[in-house]
Amino acid sequence: MGTLADSHDVIQVRGARENNLKNISVDIPKRRLTVFTGVSGSGKSSLVFGTIAAESQRLINETYTAFIQSFMPNLGRPDVDHLRNLSAAIIVDQERMGANSRSTVGTATDAHTLLRILFSRLGQPHVGTSGAFSFNLPEGMCPRCEGLGRTTTTDVDQLLDRTKSLNQGAITVPGFTTDNWYVQTYIHSGFYDPDKPLTDFTDQEWDALLHRDTTKVKIGKTNVTYEGLLVKVQRLYLSKDRESMQPHIRKFVDRAVTYTTCPDCHGARLNQAALACKIDNTTIADCSAMQISDLADWTRHLTDTTVGPVLTTLRELLDSLVEIGLGYLSLDRPAATLSGGEAQRVKMVRHLGSALTDATYVFDEPTTGLHPHDIQRMNDLLLRLRDKGNTVLVVEHKPETIHIADHVIDLGPGAGTHGGHITFTGSVTDLRNSDTPTGRHLDHRARLRHHLRTPTGHLPITGANLHNLHNVDVDIPLGILTVVTGVAGSGKSSLIHGSLATRADVVTVDQSPIRGSRRSNPATYTGLLDPIRTAFAKANGVKPALFSANSDGACPHCKGIGLVYTDLAMMAGVATTCEQCEGKRYTPQVLTYQLRGHNISDVLAMSIAEAHDFFTEKQARAVLDRLVDVGLGYLALGQPLTTLSGGERQRLKLAIHMAEKASTYVLDEPTTGLHLADVDKLLALLDRLVDAGNTVIVIEHHQAVMAHADWIIDLGPGAGHDGGRVVFTGTPTQLVDSADTLTAQHLRQYVGG
Repeated sequence: MGTLADSHDVIQVRGARENNLKNISVDIPKRRLTVFTGVSGSGKSSLVFGTIAAESQRLINETYTAFIQSFMPNLGRPDVDHLRNLSAAIIVDQERMGANSRSTVGTATDAHTLLRILFSRLGQPHVGTSGAFSFNLPEGMCPRCEGLGRTTTTDVDQLLDRTKSLNQGAITVPGFTTDNWYVQTYIHSGFYDPDKPLTDFTDQEWDALLHRDTTKVKIGKTNVTYEGLLVKVQRLYLSKDRESMQPHIRKFVDRAVTYTTCPDCHGARLNQAALACKIDNTTIADCSAMQISDLADWTRHLTDTTVGPVLTTLRELLDSLVEIGLGYLSLDRPAATLSGGEAQRVKMVRHLGSALTDATYVFDEPTTGLHPHDIQRMNDLLLRLRDKGNTVLVVEHKPETIHIADHVIDLGPGAGTHGGHITFTGSVTDLRNSDTPTGRHLDHRARLRHHLRTPTGHLPITGANLHNLHNVDVDIPLGILTVVTGVAGSGKSSLIHGSLATRADVVTVDQSPIRGSRRSNPATYTGLLDPIRTAFAKANGVKPALFSANSDGACPHCKGIGLVYTDLAMMAGVATTCEQCEGKRYTPQVLTYQLRGHNISDVLAMSIAEAHDFFTEKQARAVLDRLVDVGLGYLALGQPLTTLSGGERQRLKLAIHMAEKASTYVLDEPTTGLHLADVDKLLALLDRLVDAGNTVIVIEHHQAVMAHADWIIDLGPGAGHDGGRVVFTGTPTQLVDSADTLTAQHLRQYVGG
């Protein structure tokens, strides 16, 4: 029998160089659970997602016809010499589940489809096929709200300044300046006088400006499409999901639009025929609104054998959702409102009942958003997938999940250019005895804080009842570090975000995507590029615009992106490094200008830590100091924002907000994506924020953060309607000594372990 390295029982990786990987070679056992560890930026994702999963998906895509491939995303070949013994990779990541306002937990998991079949067979009075119960099909949707469950009322005075004429800038919608093409269409439409103040418009002119349906008008020699302003705003902005909007658009929509529950369907999204059909006096809308754990119980009372297979499949699906810790959700919950961790667990449920074996499942920090109480259940599911004969690859920082690994691959030793090496492979026992940062910190425990800060006052929250909260009254201490705990779905985010987000002195730093193009990077997003350009301009006696890849200095061939995107018609389009600038994004002339021996492309390729050492300019150093403080020293200044994880996005936002004169910071799971060794650095940063006179409120599951708190607010006792109450307030020591909540049990075990 051959050795492990040359058998078919391992995935062989040879010469991997994707991103910061240093030409690494490693064997990964198949049909085992392998956990990839290492500090943030060490190369874990580059190896697992960027190399192994990417090549598996690319090879599968190549088996389709050119026609089918033309509809698929382009996947370039990873920078690796050889990959052998790959199996089909199924990626279960934390990407949000789309911004479609019609997508719900029910539609995303097929649970709603099964319910529709159930009601079409058993419901009385009978109304037709399963399509008659779909809010996404004309035969099922409520005609008034078109299946959205809500109607909108727009405040016209938020769109227009009635005292002005169109030529004077009467339209106040973001982006609708007088030179904007849309506004030019209104000005030259001929339906009204563009120099007349809107207050003098006749009813007919108002109707044409606001409500006119799509029609063709001639401007000069060009035929253009005209539509009333309200119609256009509805199409451009209001039909989009709020979560997907850019921040300034979201603020405008929040000001201008009032959403109200549809008066016809009362939010159920369905027409009256569908809502009249019942099983056991329960409508399909009632089922969708139930907590999933309750719906699972409801299905157990159905015994009709004619729908036996459908019932069995539905019960198994609902039970899986409960088992994975999502029993507190309802099927009508909009998919776009799920957190990254919730979205990943919903995706996981799709695969648990699959008949596929010998697949490779790839997980990205599956414990994100999970209380220690729920991590055990997550671990059980990972082991179940393995035991079905699959290869399970997990990128993870939490010791609870590292402990269940059959095999551990540790990358490092550092981050960015200091990472990309394999520093350990072997068992968990051997890892513990290794002299790697992961091995040294595996059993590390933060101590309970005994020297507690004294609050400078209190911020009262009274009668909070958002989502599952039960009229909660609680005081948030000011001037100290407060940690809000509780199982997933207990009401933490509802309490803090729902009660504090609108306050002017509160800065909320979350993990939501950062809006921007493929040109956006840490240098542009933080404003760091401005002092960099100024420094280059001053050193070379030229104008700063030359050093912007979006302006004068951009390579004309790739327009400053560094890549050329080629549409291959029937084949998938490809992105290739620009041959003219070799990916450097600037013209050869611009690259001759140097600052202390480096050109602008060299600087953008620097890591934040390297740039911190390089720049002496005060304004640049101030930004770089904050980026290093939040633990992002390994990121490259020019790294596209689209490649950042949720935790990295949150820390980047925190670095920006630290420059503001805020008094209260709200952080949502800031340990996401942080190695055990980096959690201590985060705690030191939180201390610095508090010691500078700020109030810091952290929603967190990590026991090290709980132990470090001055004050803990614990919600529960469970999730969904079993949660929504404050079950403990006090110091971490009081929680460990005297409380009997789930958080208390796990923190007691943590500090005692």
